[in-house]
Amino acid sequence: MNRDQIFDFFSRLAEANPAPRTELEYGNDYQLLVAVVLSAQATDIGVNKATRALFREVETPAQMVALGEEGLKAHIKTIGLYNAKAKNVIALSEILVRDFDGKVPQDRDVLTTLPGVGRKTANVVMNTAFGQETFAVDTHIFRVGNRTGLAPGRTPLAVEQKLEKRVPGPFRRDAHHWLILHGRYVCKARRPECWRCIVVDLCRYKPKTPPPPQKAAAAASAG
Repeated sequence: MNRDQIFDFFSRLAEANPAPRTELEYGNDYQLLVAVVLSAQATDIGVNKATRALFREVETPAQMVALGEEGLKAHIKTIGLYNAKAKNVIALSEILVRDFDGKVPQDRDVLTTLPGVGRKTANVVMNTAFGQETFAVDTHIFRVGNRTGLAPGRTPLAVEQKLEKRVPGPFRRDAHHWLILHGRYVCKARRPECWRCIVVDLCRYKPKTPPPPQKAAAAASAG
């Protein structure tokens, strides 16, 4: 995609969804950090189901430390890798209490030193909690970036670096939300729904996926 096409791409996504946001449920910066850590290799829906009761009980790192690893496991046992995630959440909570007065640091490099927090998680927190123009490349964004030609790259970091260079100023803060939602609901992994994609003419993916037979028949009869 060239610069004009990229601007058009994000303009359409922004018009369709002017205020995109994460689908993870949280009440403060710390709960967001925990939710994102728990979301690795898990769905937002699954994480939300597990954290609703947890977040009614735990709002701060100190409360999480008091809950303890076994208490946390009882809340999140429906989430994949819950043993390792519980260990990391307790460990990072202890560090936040000890070194940061219970606050989530507003620094990506510092965030990535916390147990269970990689670059993607740190980027999500920096963007969603603190409004920074970061690009958290998950499987959806990696797929959309490569499939559409928006930001091709062999690794998540390569895609992130392309997005850093290519996303126009007006769209930088919300870009990763638009791309995640587009990948989750339209540009799906197994069968992208090209027939209802609002940026289909800008996308280099070929061949375009035709509509399912029932939708094609309905469109034909309507015409």
